[in-house]
Amino acid sequence: MIEHWLWLADRPRLGAIRAGELLARFGSAEAIYQTSDEALARAGVKSSVRAALADRSLAAAQKRLADCRAAGVRVLIPGDGEYPDRLRQQADAPVVLYAVGRMPDLEQAPCVGLVGARDADGRGLELARRLGWQIAGCGGTVVTGMARGIDAMSALGALDRGGPVIGVLGCGVDVVYPKENAAVLARVAESGCLVSEYPPGAAPLARRFPARNRIISALSDGVVVVQAAENSGAMITARWAAEQGRDVFAVPGPAGDPRSRGCSELLRNGALLAECGWDVLREYEYRYPAAVREYHGRPPAAELPAPAERDRPVRPASVPEKQTPAERNPVPGVQSRDFSGLTEPQRRIVQTLLCGPMQLDALIDRAGLPAGQVLSQLTLLELRGVVRRDPGKFYALN
Repeated sequence: MIEHWLWLADRPRLGAIRAGELLARFGSAEAIYQTSDEALARAGVKSSVRAALADRSLAAAQKRLADCRAAGVRVLIPGDGEYPDRLRQQADAPVVLYAVGRMPDLEQAPCVGLVGARDADGRGLELARRLGWQIAGCGGTVVTGMARGIDAMSALGALDRGGPVIGVLGCGVDVVYPKENAAVLARVAESGCLVSEYPPGAAPLARRFPARNRIISALSDGVVVVQAAENSGAMITARWAAEQGRDVFAVPGPAGDPRSRGCSELLRNGALLAECGWDVLREYEYRYPAAVREYHGRPPAAELPAPAERDRPVRPASVPEKQTPAERNPVPGVQSRDFSGLTEPQRRIVQTLLCGPMQLDALIDRAGLPAGQVLSQLTLLELRGVVRRDPGKFYALN
């Protein structure tokens, strides 16, 4: 019964590996539950493991199952048709998975993990968006951790192309984290699947994300690192992929760029080079001939306003510094808009643009943020339709 799997998953200090060893020995969570402490001892189970199994109450598990059903969260257990077989084969497979949405058929089409830096620059974000778009266009499923930056942008590219996305979370599937990804998370839940080994309501604690990464790689045929520093979560995912026998791809970056040093290291150590989605999917054409197709399309650029409006950039007039941005030549209609859900850097950029269209250099200077951060946040704001890019490197609020 599902309650027994939930009970096993919640045993304190047991862990996925020890739980997997017990399951290999006894066959199921229900069999473990029904085996007495004396029988466990005779079977050679260590005292520390037996102590973790001492509480045999199912009350908490039954309540959680009822709460999940009421909230539309499915509990997947090994042996279920929807629990991924490629994940079940891992020694540290999650005892249960919590899921929202529909799990794509992983045996019918290739799955590609797309991971990278949270603080990616504009180039990295656009690369992630294009790769997600192209992988979906080639017939693949994108698997990602749904973090800000590369993860969210690759998911967005795949969704916009109409492809499925599997989002693997380091928190409960009902927890919106990070907040700015709320819209992307909702779209994944609608057209793909959000999964987590952590129960609903589980907070996004730092220690949970490295463990989450092993699930991303296990679900994938190959993992692509788009942009990553040498010591980063994306590199952890790449190491997991190599240990699990998955292919590792890396996108090359500019020489000396700190955000690309991890990719350079992977390429030096034998990772496959990926510059477009087909570089990845052609590796799986033989395995999924009915699903994979060659595709080199690119996602459409952010929509610009009509030419008559675009061609009239106006520099804001000089004003006393003590005035607020809204007082400096305000843009009609913008102040009443709802910009909730923006990050603090995005708010600073929007506040700076309240005084009118502004060239990139001036925007970086007045926003008081690093140039790379302004570029990456502008890309996100463009994709959300908050900001537009006009000729002459001018940016303005839509």
